[in-house]
Amino acid sequence: MEIHTDWTTSNVIENRERYFAASQRKFQPYQKPLILKHGSGQYLWDELDNRYIDLLAMNVCVSVGHSHPEVNQAAREQASALSHCTTMFYHPVPAHYCEELAATMPQGYEWVVHLTNSGAEAVDLALMMARAYTGHKDIIALQGSYHGPTYGAQSVTGISGFRHEVALPGNVQFAITPNAYRGAFGDDVTMYLDALENTILFSTSAKLAGMIIEPVQGYGGAIPIPVGYIDGAAERVRSAGGLMIIDEVQAGVGRTGKSFWSFDYHNVVPDIVVAAKGIGNGYPLAAVIARREIAEAMADKLLFHTYGSNPVNCAVGRAVLRIIERDKLQENAARVGKLLLEGLKDVQRDNPVIGDVRGTGLLMAVELVKNRSTKEPASEETAAVFESTRKYGLVTSKAGAHRSVLRLVPPMCLSEQDVPIIVDAMARSFAELK
Repeated sequence: MEIHTDWTTSNVIENRERYFAASQRKFQPYQKPLILKHGSGQYLWDELDNRYIDLLAMNVCVSVGHSHPEVNQAAREQASALSHCTTMFYHPVPAHYCEELAATMPQGYEWVVHLTNSGAEAVDLALMMARAYTGHKDIIALQGSYHGPTYGAQSVTGISGFRHEVALPGNVQFAITPNAYRGAFGDDVTMYLDALENTILFSTSAKLAGMIIEPVQGYGGAIPIPVGYIDGAAERVRSAGGLMIIDEVQAGVGRTGKSFWSFDYHNVVPDIVVAAKGIGNGYPLAAVIARREIAEAMADKLLFHTYGSNPVNCAVGRAVLRIIERDKLQENAARVGKLLLEGLKDVQRDNPVIGDVRGTGLLMAVELVKNRSTKEPASEETAAVFESTRKYGLVTSKAGAHRSVLRLVPPMCLSEQDVPIIVDAMARSFAELK
């Protein structure tokens, strides 16, 4: 059976405008819509066969590369046998995947996994799990954080642009983000931890369910949390009866290059970890990984996610884990990311509008400012450069509360040969501002 797909540029745009709800149409970054037709590895092609280097990885979802043949094979073979098996019935593939995912966690603990469809759903579950286990209600998140668009995840998201003007779940307080570039206390971790103590003391009941942290804030602008803060925060949160929830949706699965999970760099063992995006390489797969005794707090009630243990998605997840290890993609992220960061810093030296270039592995950012001394966000300039990068063959994204950050998060298979092309395209894009 052949199902017709109309790739005519005007019809693609018109159909989306006609049939997408307003809440979904909003997600359109370019002045002229970018229509993508196919991809391979770190490359994308539009409907007119223009090629791009993907520095967005479809919102950090594509970890091992677009249309990876082994990922496709894993999905195809499982779909040919059984395309779906609801959680109430048993199937070996999801259980094997949970076993393999748990094996990536710190040794000496018994880890269990609850599979969901998306990172936002996983965040919702993590919050519920922490509250069920501790018996407390108060959650602390960080300003500038992004944890998802659902009702629960939005409540712990600290960026106004992602929070709808509706009554969100309560018992959430926001602590000051330890942002070394533009934070209130610079790079003084002690001051940020003192501020966290004040948040606990003055803005909560001092009995916490937990705290949720991204080790690198993604949509906040690829802001790395400095070493010393997360373990210090965990100590204070646990003293108040709470759990440490680590959101690895964007920074995990080897992307930072330093470790498979970005929390490993922070000398802390989380109580709950949320994973998504890159673990499925574009397939809808997410997970809450928790210590068994914590997860058991929810044993008396039924809770399932319809496609959370889908065997096709789990087969893909297993393939992704093997490809990352076999092809040393974590190491590649560290090596190529270092080269790209150096190249971007060269671009920064020639462009005063660039206030900061930062990153670890293949999770990095270029932050634009009107003045390097005042650090006033340069939102309009960012929008202009963003449009230019597309013209020069890059797909990037804007991030940060003021949309003044270019975020670069390519598939982890990005090669050294791509780096000079990217740097040249970025240099040309910034040159158009002058």
